[in-house]
Amino acid sequence: MATAVNSLSNNKSRTKKGLKLRFIEQRYLLLLLAPAVVWAIFFAYLPMAGLYMAFVNYQPSLGDFWSNLFRSEFVGLDWFDYFFSNGDFLVIMRNTLASTLLTLVISFPAPIVIAIALNEIKGALFKRTVQTVSYLPHFISWVIAANIIVTVLSSDGIVNKLLQWLQLTDESILFLQEGRYFWWIVAIGNTWKEMGYSAIMYLAAISAINMELYEAARVDGAGRFKQIWYVTLPHLKPTIVILLILSLGGVLNAGFDQHYLLGNGLNQGYSDVLSTYSFRYGLQNSMFSYASAVGLFNSVVAFILVVIVNFSSKKLNNQSLF
Repeated sequence: MATAVNSLSNNKSRTKKGLKLRFIEQRYLLLLLAPAVVWAIFFAYLPMAGLYMAFVNYQPSLGDFWSNLFRSEFVGLDWFDYFFSNGDFLVIMRNTLASTLLTLVISFPAPIVIAIALNEIKGALFKRTVQTVSYLPHFISWVIAANIIVTVLSSDGIVNKLLQWLQLTDESILFLQEGRYFWWIVAIGNTWKEMGYSAIMYLAAISAINMELYEAARVDGAGRFKQIWYVTLPHLKPTIVILLILSLGGVLNAGFDQHYLLGNGLNQGYSDVLSTYSFRYGLQNSMFSYASAVGLFNSVVAFILVVIVNFSSKKLNNQSLF
């Protein structure tokens, strides 16, 4: 017994020494990491104390924020009950899920296709040109992107002119004034803006594939499409799974900027999602506790979805985020 205790004690001692040695050896890397850790603590974790606002009836005043917050009347889950029971919940959830899932269906495969297509291009100049053009929309703010979309879809915009030239319609379609088009507009806009930049990760994964595998496939008589199917896609699978888990975790995060900038009074029945709803009640109507409850609901559901999808992926494919 004593021998076992001494052995365990020695193992712990060696572990502590090893950990200390690794800290010393990686001190410069840890020093570089320190600003990010400090930023995360101050801007990601400490503000979580404000989640208490979702459980009180917060009334702002000219006094100190924190003392005013913790002295507010505790109402428990009343704000959540109000959100689930009022008539807005079903509409907001419908818009959020429809917009996000449609965006996911269209935008998730797009960067994979672009990355594979760019990998197959042999002309270096043309390849760099296409990469640059596809990356650029990512660096444009949604304010500018929304104005481009509004201009393109206006009654005298290029889309309506093209539809009339092809004789698909006799008069201009008011895309942003009819709610039935809104989810498609946001989905296509998100895809256009992010697909080039998202393709970078897939291109990096493709560049790590051993070229001898392609040579072996060619020797076996595989053409380009079979090489993509049997070599490229299987090696992209871990990257695809990880990014899919992250995407499904944000299924309730439909995006504030695009819905707020492209939405208006005529399409609000389709454009109002959790983020814009929370903004409207929190800042415009000064219902801060209610907006906090809506935001907390969004975060909790996102966390649960990430855990469920990650667990399912680990069981089915042995690929997971954690």
